[in-house]
Parts: sequence; C-alpha cells; structure tokens
Amino acid sequence: MTQRDALNILKTGKNVFITGPAGSGKTFVVNQYIAYLKEHGVPMGITASTGVAATHLGGMTIHSWSGMGIQNNLDADELAALADKSTAAKRIREAQVLIVDEISMLHHFRLDTLNAITKYIRKNEEPFGGLQVILCGDFFQLPPVSRYGEPETHFVYRSEAWRDGNFAVCYLEENFRQTDDSMLSILNEIRGGEVSDEAREQLKSRYKNADKNSAETAIEIEPTRLFTHNINVDAVNQTELAKVNSPVSTYEMRSKGKKHLVEALKKSCLAPETLQIKKGARVMCVKNNFEKGYVNGTLGVVISCGFGVDPVIRTAPAPDHPQGRVLTIELTQWKVEDDGRVLAEIEQYPLRLAWAITVHKSQGMSLDAIEVDLSKAFEPGMGYVALSRVRTLAGLSILGLNENALQVHPEVLEYDRHLRELSQKADRVLQSADEKDIVQAQAEFLAKVAPMHAMGEGKKGKNGKMLKPAKLSTFEKTAILVRAQKSLTEMAKEREITAETIISQLERLIEGGQGIEETLSLDDIMYLKKEISPSHFIKLEKALEEVSIAQNDDTLPLLGPVKTKVGVNISWKEIRLARVLLGYVRKG
Repeated sequence: MTQRDALNILKTGKNVFITGPAGSGKTFVVNQYIAYLKEHGVPMGITASTGVAATHLGGMTIHSWSGMGIQNNLDADELAALADKSTAAKRIREAQVLIVDEISMLHHFRLDTLNAITKYIRKNEEPFGGLQVILCGDFFQLPPVSRYGEPETHFVYRSEAWRDGNFAVCYLEENFRQTDDSMLSILNEIRGGEVSDEAREQLKSRYKNADKNSAETAIEIEPTRLFTHNINVDAVNQTELAKVNSPVSTYEMRSKGKKHLVEALKKSCLAPETLQIKKGARVMCVKNNFEKGYVNGTLGVVISCGFGVDPVIRTAPAPDHPQGRVLTIELTQWKVEDDGRVLAEIEQYPLRLAWAITVHKSQGMSLDAIEVDLSKAFEPGMGYVALSRVRTLAGLSILGLNENALQVHPEVLEYDRHLRELSQKADRVLQSADEKDIVQAQAEFLAKVAPMHAMGEGKKGKNGKMLKPAKLSTFEKTAILVRAQKSLTEMAKEREITAETIISQLERLIEGGQGIEETLSLDDIMYLKKEISPSHFIKLEKALEEVSIAQNDDTLPLLGPVKTKVGVNISWKEIRLARVLLGYVRKG
C-alpha cells in the first residue's frame, strides 16, 4: 500500500494499524496525519510505547498519557480513582484520536488495559471508548521486554483489544531508506525467515577484518558503532572524545514545565542533558529538520563550537555534495503537548556524540555508515533493527554477528503474511470505492471530531435535541481533496464541477477573507505545479511579473495581457493556475 492510500484511510476515521519494513515511512505517514488533525483542531493523544519513540512524534508514553503507569491492569477501584481526579482522565475524555507508535514493544495486556481505561472514563462500550486508534510499528523489530513478576508477554495482536478494535491494516511496501538493492535484499530475506548463503557471504564481506581496499566497497565516513548494551556505548564515546585535541564546549539543556514530565522528556530525548563536544568530534543529529537540511541520524564532524555560539558541523560526503555540507545547528525544543497546551519543554542542541549508540536508541534512524557488534544479540529482531539503520551495504561494517542476530520471531513471520493479506484487502476496497464516497466519509469524520467543522455539535436546539454538525461548504470539500493531493482533473470529477471552477476556489482558499472558514497555504497546492510543463511555467512566471509591474497596483495581474505575452500554446487554465501558484492573490 502507498503512503497516500494509507493517509486516505486514516482520514475516514477507521481504527488503523500502520506497518511495513524499516524505512517504509510509517512515522512519516503518522506525522502527516497529525499535521492534518492539528490543522483542523482535532483533539488527540500522541503517544508511543517508549520515551525515545514518543519524542519523534512530540508526544508522551502511552503509559503516562493513559494513567496506567507501570501497572499491568487496574481493578474497579483503581479505575474509579483514575477517572475522578487524574489529568489523564481529562485527556482521555477530550481526545477524539489516539496514536500509539512503536507498537511492537507494547505488551498485549497493556493494550487491553488501555481499552478498559478508555471505555470506563469515556462511559462508552465501543472499542477504546469510541476513540479512533492508530497503531504504528513493525513486529519484526524489538519485542516487548518482560520484567520480573509480570505476566507472560505477547505482541499486542494477541490481545482482546486488538480483536475488538477491528483495525484496518495498511502495510507500506515502498522503502525510502535503503538505496542499495543488495542491502534491501538481505533485509527482506531476514524478514522472510530464510537468509541465503549469498546473503551471508555479502554480510561476511562487511566484517571489519575483510579486505575493503576496493573503490566499490570503501566508505568515506567514519561509521557510527552500534552496540547491544549501554556500557559499551558510553565507554567508546568518552574514550574517543578524549582523543580529540581541542577544547571542550559544554551546552546545558534548559527546561520548563511539570517536573515529572520534564524528567520523562530528558530520559527519552536522545540529546544529552549536558552536551560536551569539541572541534573535530564525531556527532549525530537526533531530530528531523528538513528545512535546515538534516534528519534524525545525519552524521557529521564538528568544525566550530564555543560558549554562546551555535555548533557548526560538516556532514558526510555525498554525490551532490562531495565535500559534505556545512550546517549550523540551532537550539531546538522537545515538548509534551496536550490539546495545544505545552505541559513540559526542554531545549538543547539536537546533537549527541556519534562514535557509538545502542541498537535500541537507533530505532527510527537512517544512518550513512554503521559499525555494528551483534555478537551479543540477545533477542529476535535486534539484528534486523541494527542492519536496517544503514542506507547501503557499503556503509556497513560488522565487528561480530551471532546466529540470533539473523533470527525473527517464527510467530511474527507467520502473522506477517496474514497482515499483508489484510492490507491487500483494504487496498482493494479503497481502490474499488467511488472517490466521492471516500471524500464524503472523510468529511463526515472531520465534521464529527473537529470543532471548527461541527459548529452545531454539542449545542441543543429549541426542541432540546442535539444539533447535527454543520455541512461542509464547497470550499471545505475542495480543500480536503487538495490535502489528499488530487489532480485538477480528479477534483473536478469528484466535485462535478469544471477545473476552472476548482482554480477559482483555490484562489479564494489562498486569499481567505469573508465567507472562507477553510484556508490553504501555497505549500498545500504546490504539488499542482506538475500540471504545467516546466517550459510553460518559466514563460508564465516572466509574463505574470511583467504584467504585475506594468499594472503598478495591488490588483491581480490581468489574464488578457498575460495571454498576449505567452501566446496560443499556453491555455487560459494554465495561466490561472500559475497565477495562484506564484502567489498572485488578493488578501483579505
């Protein structure tokens, strides 16, 4: 299933399980849906099974959000106490959507506990008290870890809540991390439960003592070392930092908010509370910042740092940047938010020493080069997680590898086939559905959960009955299609209006003003640029600028003069679309 199709299913309000191989964009899709919900003011819970995973989404652990803490289950008295006076109860009552990331590490009995809590607090016997629940993860990755005295542990698909939730499965197939067919083939064989002799030989060729002098296998960046235990990571990083012959620069984390939430953020954030680096130190970015040009896992070397000065790093060489890129790393924030309110916040430079990191903390990262010791891999999936961090086989260096590192849970292997079948079924249903019905289902769900789209919801009419949510306007319906990145032809067909009318609505949606409750940004519509050929767009950009300057006022560039300049080969539709895409709109 594609990311776009998964997003379309999410927007219909179904309970959904998003899964797929490492690097297939699971968290990316979830973040897209979070942005969509935030834009429409939908109250939600953003959580994950671990603190590290929660920081990737800007949320908190499911244990904290739900109020279950470390308890395996809650009896009637404990549920009543939780409902009476906890802030968790307020979160649960107000939320409309709940997202839980890295679901592979959540115990099955805790999903049942979550189901019981939400039903009780929301006074609703539907699964999860009527919340839309989005689970995200890959069962081939790290499993739940049992502590002493806990019940027997299973993946969440063995829970009653999983069966009750009737989750639509979205199995993402495309891989966006591995750019090397050899590496992708090895990972797929591990997922398939049968690692071939050829794959083993390829892995053996990446042993550190193997001959790597050929240009084909050499890697031009010092790799990050992955270990299974923290003690190895700390020792390597401190030893290597001491070898760098330059002064230490220390950056202290700043924090504000509720103490227990601040402490939880500090524990889960990959940036250290006290960051000590030197010029020449090996570092890793630990948060995505696409605008600045780095992501969680980008490697680099510090080229300048100091008191009161932002660190500057040089990234690894790449085909488009053979000398690497020079990036200034600015302070960033990690927050715990609840319905738009910031409950806790920490601020630090999104960097950590990168000579070494644990396999557990690497989950979710994409690395250019790794050196991995899996000789002590102690649980199925650990080897898969480590090996799937690296983009290419040339970026992999192996210190040790035991047979357990190439194993996956036999039960997961069988269940994965079932998940693929369910995803294919969901995809067939989506593809065969009338697009107008999909848009209508999305609109109805949005009207149900988004206050701005349900102006009458929660109020009583003169007869004492609850008012029905207001219907979506023609502009809101078009905006929904734009956010699904439909083409002009698709939008015109689904709305049963002309493409020219769609463009007129785009102008109004960008302009805003009276009668427009829904608005769009230029970024929202920029994907439509592909509907104009590059050569035509260049001509239109020049012509629109010339006409705008000639008019010498704040009005829109007139279409007639533009048409005269560009000639008969460029249509009126292209002119109007280009005018919107280039930001020529009225304001107010």
